[in-house]
Order: sequence, then C-alpha cells, then structure tokens
Amino acid sequence: MIYHYVWLVWSSAFLLPWVLLYSLFPQHRPVMWRASLFMLPFGLTEPIFVPEYWNPPSLFELAQRTGFDIESFIFSFAIGGIAAVLYNVILHKRMGVVSPIERHQWRHGWHRWALAVPFVLFPILYFLPWNPIYAGIAALVLGAIPAVLCRPDLKSNMVVGGVLFFVIYTTFLLGLKWSAPGYIEQVWNLKDLSGVLIYGLPLEELIFAFSFGLIYSGLYEHFTWKRSVAE
Repeated sequence: MIYHYVWLVWSSAFLLPWVLLYSLFPQHRPVMWRASLFMLPFGLTEPIFVPEYWNPPSLFELAQRTGFDIESFIFSFAIGGIAAVLYNVILHKRMGVVSPIERHQWRHGWHRWALAVPFVLFPILYFLPWNPIYAGIAALVLGAIPAVLCRPDLKSNMVVGGVLFFVIYTTFLLGLKWSAPGYIEQVWNLKDLSGVLIYGLPLEELIFAFSFGLIYSGLYEHFTWKRSVAE
C-alpha cells in the first residue's frame, strides 16, 4: 500500500518538536510529561473518527480492522506536551501559583465543572447528525468559555497558545501534503465534510488545530491552580 507508513511518519514527526522543547527547556519538563500522559489515552478515541472523518492506512492495518491504531497514541502524546508548554516557552514564562485568596473567589465554585465541560459536551454533541469532528471542535471551543470565566487570567495563554499550536500543526500538515501527494484526498472523508480546502488542507483540520491549542494551552494551569508569570 503506497501510503502505508505515512500516518506513522506524520504522527512520529510531532515527537521532534516535543524532544526539542524537552531538551532545551528543562524547567518545563514536568509539565510536558504530565500533559502528554494525560493526553495519551485520547488515542483510544480513534474509532470514533474512523472511517467517518478519515481512514488512514496504519501499522498492521489496525485502523481498518479495529478502528484503533498505534499512531494515534504517538500523536496524542506528542501534541499534548507541545500544546501545554508552547505559550510559556515562546513568551518566556514560568509557572507560578494562584494565591489562596484568588482560589476562594466566588467564580471558582464552578472550577471542577468548568474543567469538565469539553469532556461532558463531546459525548452529547456526538449524537447530533453531523460528522464527529464537528462534535470534537464544538466541545473544545465551547469548553473554552467556562474556562475563561473561571480563570480570566488564562485568556492570553489560551488564545495565544491556540495560535501558536495552529502554526506548528499547519506546518506539519503542509509537510504531509507536500511529502505525500494525494494522501489527504484519499484518506480524509472530504465528501462528508465542508469540502473547503485551504492550500489543499481540510478546513476542519485547521479549526481543530486552533481549538485544541485554545483549550489545552491553559488546561494544566487551570487544573493545578498554577498561572504563567514572567521569568
């Protein structure tokens, strides 16, 4: 099969910036590990998207046989660690601690609910009559709203982090398009999507990139009661 190893190579390529960030910024290593390990199990969601959203040839043809594949775990692990620290790395920030006074403000009474919104929304939105990628995107974007209401200080992390991750993700997606001509047209279920291609890239992938970066750039700080401060 001509495209048999493309998904493996593309998912593994995200490990390159992961390793680079891990090597050059040791102060962010604990966050990268925790964020990547938290994201790793989301590789189990691949059967939700295969073949409705896409149907990539995979190692041992696992995606076609079971819906699961090894590549999804590599991909999830890598993008989790990257998105979690990108904002702080680029803007030269470090982790500070939210003060006890701040933690006891009234809006934090919704703290756990705000964190849970994207995970609760997705299974609900999934059953609407649309492609599952739209359920995922909507859950991420809508989940960002209560996160900002609960932690307004994370708005910059999330918006800028979303843009930064969008840039990296789009660069890798362009690399995929140029290195494997015809792969996107064959693997993505374009007829069931918007059909909008920007420089040959599915619009849905670009929106996913920003929405994932949006929610994940502030998730660690939100969950652990940390905030980004100047180094």
